[in-house]
Amino acid sequence: MTLSIRPKPTVIGLPMYQPGKPIKEVQREYGLRDVIKLASNENPFGCSPKVKEAIQQALDHLPVYPDGAFRELKQALAQFYQIGEEQVIVGNGSDEIVELIARAYLQPGTETIMADITFPRYKTNAQIEGADVIEIPSREGRHDLTEMLKAVTDKTRVIWICNPNNPTGCIVTKAEFSAFLSQVPAHVLVVADEAYYEYVVDEAYPDSLSLLREYPNLIVLRTFSKIYGLAALRVGYAIAHPEVLDPLHRVREPFNVNHLAQVAALAALSDQDFVRHCRAQNREGMQLIQERIQKMNLTAYPSEANFLLIDLKRPAGPVFEALLRQGIIVRSGEALGIPTTIRVTIGTREENLRFLEALESVLEARPLS
Repeated sequence: MTLSIRPKPTVIGLPMYQPGKPIKEVQREYGLRDVIKLASNENPFGCSPKVKEAIQQALDHLPVYPDGAFRELKQALAQFYQIGEEQVIVGNGSDEIVELIARAYLQPGTETIMADITFPRYKTNAQIEGADVIEIPSREGRHDLTEMLKAVTDKTRVIWICNPNNPTGCIVTKAEFSAFLSQVPAHVLVVADEAYYEYVVDEAYPDSLSLLREYPNLIVLRTFSKIYGLAALRVGYAIAHPEVLDPLHRVREPFNVNHLAQVAALAALSDQDFVRHCRAQNREGMQLIQERIQKMNLTAYPSEANFLLIDLKRPAGPVFEALLRQGIIVRSGEALGIPTTIRVTIGTREENLRFLEALESVLEARPLS
């Protein structure tokens, strides 16, 4: 029988998301035993000990469906941020909330605006819904808010601002963001994706939650996958005006966040000492890498996240492959749309030093012509 079923047109030809290579695959492919992964911006220090204790205590509840309204987690987040519980929605990672926004607000005949170099799932989910994607060229790794505003039309429904931006780590400042929001029409939803919010140390970074009172067309996304170390459990959340969240609740699946994820997130949120420790370690590791790559005559974008996008000044593919052979997994810029770069997650001190030593040896073997 010849297969004749066809997907909807907006799905045909969509690029598949390319995750970082898993450790076991690299071990098997290259015959290695000692491999470190610095490709997916995971927390090298794991998660709070409180999380493991909470999960252990929750294992007896596996036969029961999770709380589909995530009451305890919403209460905890509301108390933590001093907001109303009705302003919170929880998702299966903030990725799911990106999907819900696209599903609720985008359709054929509408437009959505984003940077050309940013988190790729904005574009993919918009294309699935049949919306027209307007990509604005970045300026030195940063969102060009002026050009984004110029691109707004009556058809525009959503603008995506990844802050800090993935994959560059650059930020939109408080002054820039406030000025931008003041000029965005009321019919346009502005998404501030702040997945790396807890890593930021620059005082110029916006307090987006305080802007919600003045700009009800703003929605702020955050996650427990990064500094909280819960990437495997997939739990993120968004904070916005209840009227903005109402369509998202209507299109999300029931029980979309599992019980262990909710329990783990509650425990993680309660341990802010762990968060502060990880933030401090991240800055130390970033400074180490920045100093060493400067000596290699390389540059990196100024990052407020837990990664650096390093310009190798040569094609990244061979360097990426050579690092794999030494047991170092990073992210090749070829997959990110910046083919002379690699993105490296800030690891432990031992991991950072091993990466730097491997990078130096690889570059020495492949000098610029």
